[in-house]
Amino acid sequence: MSSAVVAEGVRRQYGERVALDGFSLEVPEGSVFGVLGPNGSGKSTFLALVAGAERPPEGSLTILGGPPTRSVRARIGTVFQENASDPLMTPLEYLLFAAGLFGVTGRAARERSADLLERFGLAARANDPISTLSGGMRRRLEVARALLHRPALLLLDEPTTGVDPEERKLLWETVLAERGGATVLLATNDLHEADAVCDLVAFVQAGRVVATGSPAELKRNLRKQTVRVELHSASSEVEARIAELAGADNVAAANGELLLTTDDAPALAAQLLAAVGTAIRGLRIDEASLEDAYFQFVQRRMEAVR
Repeated sequence: MSSAVVAEGVRRQYGERVALDGFSLEVPEGSVFGVLGPNGSGKSTFLALVAGAERPPEGSLTILGGPPTRSVRARIGTVFQENASDPLMTPLEYLLFAAGLFGVTGRAARERSADLLERFGLAARANDPISTLSGGMRRRLEVARALLHRPALLLLDEPTTGVDPEERKLLWETVLAERGGATVLLATNDLHEADAVCDLVAFVQAGRVVATGSPAELKRNLRKQTVRVELHSASSEVEARIAELAGADNVAAANGELLLTTDDAPALAAQLLAAVGTAIRGLRIDEASLEDAYFQFVQRRMEAVR
């Protein structure tokens, strides 16, 4: 399978801050590929580099089979975190204006704009000021704009931030139906979203890729179940005892909980209750998820918890 994007040893620095530090990633053509990482990990910097078809200061970047050029940039559709639409325009005006920038004009521009407004559930608001649209509608409009010229590569930087579940479902159903054979490169903090829509994902930390694979592969490398433990209060002694029972390599701290991966959750839960039951505020057993894989790879392990 050919690759839509290949980054090898990319380094990008802003003053003293290193945003990408030996970043290497291969995105297969036609895939929906998710880049996941905490804020400041470098995922948005990488998407911006690809969106601008910019040669990195260090390392190499290949986009759609060749080096970054202006002609390559014309084959990319981009949705950044911030909405770019003019609030005084109408959705139809905005799409027609954007179409012209990509060389789609006349009847083709009008038909394509009308079709996308219909598919994204915006046809009834086509002639209303954008300022009157909800946040979710504006995000759908941004994605429609990015799809106007039928790009070969669609870049989405946290496209569903602030979007309610119903609108998120509509947005993704439409993107997946309208992308044709385009590659989708998605940067997100929403692990459930990535698990649902991505063929492949990469976990990024401190400007480097630390793990790649399909969601199923990354979950397969975990144990089968996760025990989520909430303590009454932080205690290094209790945390050390829990790590001893579960095995430190299978314990991560996230969102005020300890996540323990295991093949026998009921047995581990019984051991925990017997050993440190009075310190436990809540305990839940789940099937291992992409979120659990993420925290195992990216978040601090129990060895770093004091």
